[in-house]
Amino acid sequence: MPEASQPRKIIHCDCDCFYAAVEMRDNPALATQPIAVGGRAGRRGVVATCNYAAREYGVHSAMATARALRLCPDLIVVPPDFTKYREVALQIRDVFSDFTELVEPLSLDEAFLDVSATKLCQGSATLMAEAIRARIKAEVGITISAGVAPSKFLAKIASDWRKPDGLFVITPDQVDGFVLALPVGKLFGVGKVTEKKLHQLAVKTCGDLRNISLLKLTEHFGVLGRRLFELSRGIDNRPVRIDRRRKSLSVETTFVDDLPDAAACIARLPALFEQLQTRYQNVDDTYRVSRHYLKMRFSDFTSTTVERDLPDGITLEGYQSLCEQAWWRGEQSVRLLGIGLRFSDVITGQESHQYALPFEVG
Repeated sequence: MPEASQPRKIIHCDCDCFYAAVEMRDNPALATQPIAVGGRAGRRGVVATCNYAAREYGVHSAMATARALRLCPDLIVVPPDFTKYREVALQIRDVFSDFTELVEPLSLDEAFLDVSATKLCQGSATLMAEAIRARIKAEVGITISAGVAPSKFLAKIASDWRKPDGLFVITPDQVDGFVLALPVGKLFGVGKVTEKKLHQLAVKTCGDLRNISLLKLTEHFGVLGRRLFELSRGIDNRPVRIDRRRKSLSVETTFVDDLPDAAACIARLPALFEQLQTRYQNVDDTYRVSRHYLKMRFSDFTSTTVERDLPDGITLEGYQSLCEQAWWRGEQSVRLLGIGLRFSDVITGQESHQYALPFEVG
């Protein structure tokens, strides 16, 4: 680890349209076609990812496949092969491990690397990022984008700056100027709803955000307010953690128009359920599912969470039951709906049964 006075050297590596990239690698005829990896439209399928040709039509991940096909009638929808994607992810992690032991995977297709103490490439994080990208392209056959910065927060933003197949570097002396002009929508934890609230406060950049006191930010945004205060000043001291263990997995969506009743909420569950399944495929075998839960936020911003053991496994019907129970607690329109799983950790010896999600995406 670097000395306290020395800034960290963090690389964030992010594969470009990972699932789609693997499919194009294995079938070069797809390379010039708009493709999406995801579920079938007839079964309320959802796009897990798509290539850049499809994105030109407005297709994006988490979009219903039926809508994606309306936007791009020539879209080729490929069913996901998570076994193959895991194998590719292991190849990529082998490359990472040649540069540092401090690797924090975020999913199959992205990870943080702390190369502060690495002597390879004259100790240059930029040269290491270039070497990593070159090796993955040559050995794995797909491209990755990388960001280099003194913190995880900035490295992750940087990796997205020149996508696809790009590299962007933020040196320590560039941090303040870079963050000052950064749109608040780029900050971790700022979704569309929070971004809109910030815009209503005349805050569009981190420079604007610095003019808002910590007290006022916490009044408006609670715990997130302190995080916004720190990030707008480029402050992020989180280390790269190789022992990060997951306690839960969830997906959620905030609706542009509030849902009026329980039936409307239940109608939104199949798409959320398939998104959950896609993310669950990235979870390794050292976790076991212990419970499932549903979160609901009402129009008055109050929230409720209902959770239950899994006597019948993980099913869409189980979430429908939780949804109905949650709605009756508030009996008002709903602005946010989320579903998730609680995990027990096999490594700690707290083991329960692991369920397969019986929801077809092919």
